[in-house]
Amino acid sequence: MNKNKIKNLLNQRFRSFYPVVIDIETSGFDAKNNALLEIAVITLKMDSLGWLRTEKTIHFHIHPFSGSCIDPNSLIFNKIDPFNPLRKAISEKKALKKIFDLVNKGIKEEKCSKGIIVAHNAMFDYNFLMAAIERTGIKKNPFHPFVTFDTAALSGLILGQTVLAKACKKAGLCFDNSQAHSALYDTIKTANLFCELVNRLKKLGGWPL
Repeated sequence: MNKNKIKNLLNQRFRSFYPVVIDIETSGFDAKNNALLEIAVITLKMDSLGWLRTEKTIHFHIHPFSGSCIDPNSLIFNKIDPFNPLRKAISEKKALKKIFDLVNKGIKEEKCSKGIIVAHNAMFDYNFLMAAIERTGIKKNPFHPFVTFDTAALSGLILGQTVLAKACKKAGLCFDNSQAHSALYDTIKTANLFCELVNRLKKLGGWPL
């Protein structure tokens, strides 16, 4: 394989990590006690010219775990009715297993070493995901134990905006505020924003150095 092809491999771009965009909607701010209610994940792929693109999407509504705290103010904010049967919600464990199967498959196909979470205000999603992993007893976590890519921080650096809607608009991406705070919509927008930031650096000559 020639040098140009090698440098355009996904496993060469992020220190061999496999970036996975995640957004989580919850019943509050306490990762240990508030319920994870919705999660969406988008995997990414690098084309033959080295441009980052979205690839696969997976999305689940989640049953609140037994004994979880439900903050009514959070439900007003994200407009989720946790007990609506039309949500077709599944357990945390079932959702995480399906997500991890997808992530592990991508890691293997791209010859990466480990997944890495990409999220807007990433520590919020990271903390809820780690708490759910601990709660469900899942042993094999495909994600890096402490490193994340935070699009809020990256957007603040590159675009001068940290709010997702404002960062997307500054980057030239459309954003519908009426659809915000849906895990699927926010994940799509975060994934598009992250790809734009990475690709913008490439256009400016910042990758490869």
